[in-house]
Amino acid sequence: MRVLLGAIALAACLASASEKAIPVKVVVVAMFERGADTGDQPGEFQYWVERDKLDRVMPFPQGYHDLRMNGAGVLGVLTGVGTAKAAASIMALGLDPRFDLTRAYWLVAGIAGVDPADATLGSAAWAEWVVDGDLAHEIDAREIPSGWKTGYIPLRRSSPYELPRQDAGESYRLNPALVDWAFRLTRDTPLVDSDAMRKERILFPQANARRAPFVLKGDTLSSSTFWHGKLLNQWANDWVRYHTGDRGNYVTTAMEDTGTMQSLTFLAKAGRVDLNRVLVLRTASDFDMPPPGVSAVESLARTKIGSYTAYLPALEAAWRVGHRVVVEVLENWNEYRDRLPAAAAVTHK
Repeated sequence: MRVLLGAIALAACLASASEKAIPVKVVVVAMFERGADTGDQPGEFQYWVERDKLDRVMPFPQGYHDLRMNGAGVLGVLTGVGTAKAAASIMALGLDPRFDLTRAYWLVAGIAGVDPADATLGSAAWAEWVVDGDLAHEIDAREIPSGWKTGYIPLRRSSPYELPRQDAGESYRLNPALVDWAFRLTRDTPLVDSDAMRKERILFPQANARRAPFVLKGDTLSSSTFWHGKLLNQWANDWVRYHTGDRGNYVTTAMEDTGTMQSLTFLAKAGRVDLNRVLVLRTASDFDMPPPGVSAVESLARTKIGSYTAYLPALEAAWRVGHRVVVEVLENWNEYRDRLPAAAAVTHK
């Protein structure tokens, strides 16, 4: 019955959409929610729903979760966890005739693991490169040759990091000027710190790991497998460097962003979205490896969603940092509707 009612409601929306599509200014993309959209322990969607007043619920049975929108032109989509759900949900949204997304800015905002060499718990990283960690050949680590660092092998290659590299769509580069604009706009955003975060980060020898939370630019590795440990951290760094031609620097590990980027790439080819208006923000809920003296097994056993040391601070960072970009776009829409903000000086607050 619920499916039937949802289909009826969607049909009614589609009928009205044929008259005039709703112009969208910003699409906020979140990946998971722990319960309801409001009023309980938050996931990535809840702060946006509550604080940006995404009160209009719009049926979306062809995607993972109903859409939400406010009167200012901000549309929120919850994709579901993993690259498959993200790709399907974003493609469904991009093809939905109810919305005009041709000038919309896209903000992916979610939590992630972080490389202690680059940042600390509660930090927020703007990615220029989104790299796929799933497209590969793999040999079990117990069977790799003694001279190999990893059992992961690029597609169509015979050994790790073999050159010349043959690109099969493993990396996506966002608009560098837009990423730099977002970073400059938000780099002084106050971020949450806590005694628990201070206690954990002091266990790491890396200087950046010991810092208070901060905003930075750093690239993300998207993999449907939740990996953990210092050896896989080394693989992530090497994999990102390889697939970006030494131009990318791995900082955060996520699960959905290559699915989102693939759909947006196809939608851009169809003239449905502007790929130059996409931003990916990942915030550090946990380190991607244990501190010295702790095994990967022990560390992974206490690495559970909702219980990460910086779970709530990372959610807060995603909203605080991302919200500054949303506000900037909305307040200066007459300027940014037809011209990318990277083309103008950051003068607005």
